[in-house]
Amino acid sequence: MEMYKTDITDEQIAEASAIIANIRNYYASKMVGQERLGISLLVSMMANGHILLESVPGLAKTTAAMVVTEAVNGDFSRIQCTPDLLPSDIVGTQTFNMNNNTFETKMGPVYANFVLLDEINRSSAKTQSAMLEAMQERSVSIGGKSYRLPQVFVVVATQNPIEQEGTYELSEAQLDRFLLKEVISYPTISQEVEILNRIEAGVFSSVTAVASIEDVLFLQDMCKRVYIAPSIKEYIVNIVQTSRRAETKIDKNLASYVAMGASTRAAIAFMEVSKAVALINGRKYVTPDDVKELRYEVLRHRIMMNFAAIADGIKPESIIDAIFGAVDTP
Repeated sequence: MEMYKTDITDEQIAEASAIIANIRNYYASKMVGQERLGISLLVSMMANGHILLESVPGLAKTTAAMVVTEAVNGDFSRIQCTPDLLPSDIVGTQTFNMNNNTFETKMGPVYANFVLLDEINRSSAKTQSAMLEAMQERSVSIGGKSYRLPQVFVVVATQNPIEQEGTYELSEAQLDRFLLKEVISYPTISQEVEILNRIEAGVFSSVTAVASIEDVLFLQDMCKRVYIAPSIKEYIVNIVQTSRRAETKIDKNLASYVAMGASTRAAIAFMEVSKAVALINGRKYVTPDDVKELRYEVLRHRIMMNFAAIADGIKPESIIDAIFGAVDTP
């Protein structure tokens, strides 16, 4: 590991670790299992990125987003996506006030720290494009005027992979703008029993913030200052480049299922995510293991699989494992 240079002090690391521990403990007190989802939501918040959650209904995606928001005392809004949802329903609109004969701007539910877009693939392409501006530019346009969104702005979008009727598939461009994609599975028997116990005990009725938005901004600043060595950056770039030249780097049969590799945004995501993971682990510098930690979440929605992969049941995770196996770890 090269000598690292950073202006992060040991006191700041200790402060960041305390804030992270408080948020994680609060999450664990409310949620049963779903530890990986908790880490992904925390990383998204620390990197100020957006996250896509995929699972069948009823696996606490909304609850997880609300719990993280409660932990940092943030503003939360939930948007139920339907085919008739309009862009103005999300970003806001201008209304005419007859009392003073002027137009007034009404901000939409997108103006919050954490925005849950429930079943995003049920909204039309026009509405999805409106969210694209908010996610990428962190601003919205209403009546020809641009409005900045909050400093901490995280979109938590959900989609059901099973039900396709009445849905509009997300474009590659919009998928790429999600920092992470988390796939959530069913709880175990013991976890499901514990869920019933916690609901019976009323654990969700009590809300106690354990951090603040200022603490989140502090963590975001710390993430930017975490040191990442040139060799780690090369490692990240080699991973992304390998996804684009899979046929020359991994098993040819496996490579034949890849329609398109990851974009440069994937490399940026790896860098930002690995810095957040390093900080969660109490370090001022990034290691190769930090890059590997959320490799599925960073790449599973950025490597496009062809129809043959769907027919043969080949998952992106198999390709990701092969790519990491083909790239030398520094």
